[in-house]
Amino acid sequence: MAVATGLCAGGNYFNQPLLDSIAAALGVGQSTAAVTVTVAQVSYGIGLLFLVPLGDLLDRRRLSVALMLLAAAGQAVSGLAPSIGWLMVGTAAAGLFSVAAQVLVPFAATLAEPERRATAVGTVMSGLLVGILLARSVAGLLSGLGGWQTVYRVSAVVMVVVALTLWRSLPSSRERHGLGYGGILASMGRLLRDQPRLRTRSVLGAVSFASVGVVFATMAFLLAGEPFGFGDVAIGLVGLAGVAGALMANAAGRLADRGLVQATSGVGAVLLCAAWGLFALGGQVLLAFLAAMVIADMALQSVHVSNQSVIYELAPHARSRVTSVYMTSYFIGGATGSALGSVAWAARGWPGVCLSGLALAVVTVAVWLLDLRVASRAADARQAC
Repeated sequence: MAVATGLCAGGNYFNQPLLDSIAAALGVGQSTAAVTVTVAQVSYGIGLLFLVPLGDLLDRRRLSVALMLLAAAGQAVSGLAPSIGWLMVGTAAAGLFSVAAQVLVPFAATLAEPERRATAVGTVMSGLLVGILLARSVAGLLSGLGGWQTVYRVSAVVMVVVALTLWRSLPSSRERHGLGYGGILASMGRLLRDQPRLRTRSVLGAVSFASVGVVFATMAFLLAGEPFGFGDVAIGLVGLAGVAGALMANAAGRLADRGLVQATSGVGAVLLCAAWGLFALGGQVLLAFLAAMVIADMALQSVHVSNQSVIYELAPHARSRVTSVYMTSYFIGGATGSALGSVAWAARGWPGVCLSGLALAVVTVAVWLLDLRVASRAADARQAC
């Protein structure tokens, strides 16, 4: 399951180290090529909102496999795209159906023992993050070997193989609650209304991912230009600096199972602010940029896994719907950060990118403090009862 989530989520990040090559090969500007990053995030968000809730309606094994096969078709379209328009179509399709990853995460939580649920989620999330990191690096390496489209073609084949493996290895799992698709969608609004911490944790995830998304959308432009002058392969390898984040996802799950959810979230939010100070220096110093990547990925996973630990306990009977609400917010945040990063780069270059990312990191700390208050009020209410 960890491998499958990594493949699904990673496919949305292939384009990030390749933007300069895509722009040159398809005869478009850098800003136009960067729109593919936003398209991937927005289409993923749409899938989260309308497809992930099906995990509380349909058999999760069938749903996961079907979505992976459709995502593979989108990657194939991208790998054969003769123009930026076709690349947008393939990117949108792959992003929409790669939400199979977010069907598998609550599936893992359901299959795990209660005392190890957060650890199981952290393990699957580690696989997801490793997939994202390897996606950037493998994309750069394969681009150097066979052109920027190679990674999409290889991904399509591998996703089909993994989907068939899931079909053979996962058990069937289906919720029994009598709701139809319309009822499932309507109930998400009620969950958001009735669960204050679902609201605060969703916003917390969104702004933290937006902060990191700012750099994801622009790092290829920074590293391809002066003073670095990196090619696709080198840019892809830089992404490996964030592998510590994958280790942090697993550690965050274990800390959550020990009752340290709030501390993990708070440390992650503060580290995210610190990372942007290093990113500012990283505009000229590669070592500072690499350190910032490590810290930012660790911070993001600390916040993200602790968020999931909280929301999965709010409504155990509706984990796919809770995931849909939270992850839709999360990836809307990512898409917003990507778009903001592109605008900031065009307007003020790397300093503008750093100011935008830092502002979002400061908001992350503020939302965490708000969640502390909401959690405290909820605890007081339970004691009063």
